[in-house]
Amino acid sequence: MSRLRVGVVGVGHIGKNHARLYAELSATEFSAIYDTDTAKAQQLAKEFGTTAAASLEQFAERVDAASIATPTSTHFDIARHLLDRGKHLLIEKPIADLPAQATQLAELAAARQLVLQVGHVERFNPVLSALEERLTHPRFIEAHRLSPYPNRSTDIGVVLDLMIHDLEIILHLVRSAVQTIDAVGVPVLSRGEDIANARIRFENGCVANITSSRISPERVRKIRVFQEDAYLSLDYQNQTGEIHRRSATGIDRSEVEIEREEPLRRQLASFLECATTGRAPKVSGFQATAALELAVEITKRIQPARSV
Repeated sequence: MSRLRVGVVGVGHIGKNHARLYAELSATEFSAIYDTDTAKAQQLAKEFGTTAAASLEQFAERVDAASIATPTSTHFDIARHLLDRGKHLLIEKPIADLPAQATQLAELAAARQLVLQVGHVERFNPVLSALEERLTHPRFIEAHRLSPYPNRSTDIGVVLDLMIHDLEIILHLVRSAVQTIDAVGVPVLSRGEDIANARIRFENGCVANITSSRISPERVRKIRVFQEDAYLSLDYQNQTGEIHRRSATGIDRSEVEIEREEPLRRQLASFLECATTGRAPKVSGFQATAALELAVEITKRIQPARSV
């Protein structure tokens, strides 16, 4: 059986890492790169032993599956073009600008029986696997995702840039409808908000408090989950964690054993497996749409408050 032919559309900061890993993964034939920056595409094609396509149409002829790592505003048109040509896709988050576009892509992929996975990479972090193994019934979740100013992805606010990672994870963990949302955010260096906080109450009683910033002097990616029998504190960035449990003598603390691995490598390997076998992806187009809908709603709550 011939290996799956895979390629990358958009080889900026994120797309370059997709290209690096596809070149390393033996389960695939890394067959094409396409970027509107022709010089960059040719340079990376040479570095990773593949070909730079002259157009998106030419790119489509050379691949069976592809990562889309272009600006969010271009995701819909590129993804629809490739889905129409029967290609399995991994689209970097957020899946699209608008929930209606995201739904259309998810439905198109389902109708054509194509894999549509969305790049919520933290779902492939070994830290999250450790959390899922110990999760019972979360009552309160606190997430912090802070980073220095990126000078990229500034076409969207921090909610769609960073917070959406935690929103998708929290929807996955809680599995309940949203009841109320309180949100605040302010722009500092961008037109959209650069720091934001959202407090979400779910119908099952769970409450999530999420803070995201892209103007922090340090990088922080942490989640804390409180449930009836335990408190879990996990660090996505350092892939470490600890669990606190109630005991007869008080509270016992223990380290969470985590087998470290690059989340993006795990994500791409999973995508290739899904594209080859037809297995449903861990983060489907429909799941990503739900996270996008929540992120857009939070952004709407922030904007009127900011204008006042």
